[in-house]
Amino acid sequence: MSQIEVGQMVKAFYKTGAYIGKLTENKGSHAVVQIKEVLKHPKQGDLHHPNETDVPLFHERKALAFNERANIPLNMIKPFEEVPGEYFDSLRASVAALEQELKSSPGPFEEKSYEALMEVKKEYELMYSITF
Repeated sequence: MSQIEVGQMVKAFYKTGAYIGKLTENKGSHAVVQIKEVLKHPKQGDLHHPNETDVPLFHERKALAFNERANIPLNMIKPFEEVPGEYFDSLRASVAALEQELKSSPGPFEEKSYEALMEVKKEYELMYSITF
């Protein structure tokens, strides 16, 4: 972690999503990252049973919000030397990329994930007043 300092922009991997953000606090084994851009939208479903549909709860996973702070393990954070893009543009692009990925590999898990993503997308439109 010595090459990454508080205030620096970082690439952070959180659960199944990837983000660009500003490191705001170093807690030793974890760091707090303030989200500025979505690189990869989180996958839908149960993290403990990936690619399975017959689970107690099939989660609808939203991306971390703009300026949301997340406590992320240091081994999941890398330096980022560029200027982050616009959050809402990156959210739209990451949702579109996940949609395309799910459509290109038809199967029960992909269908259920796509349905969950469409619900998440509706929430984004209500929360942020953006269209896809």
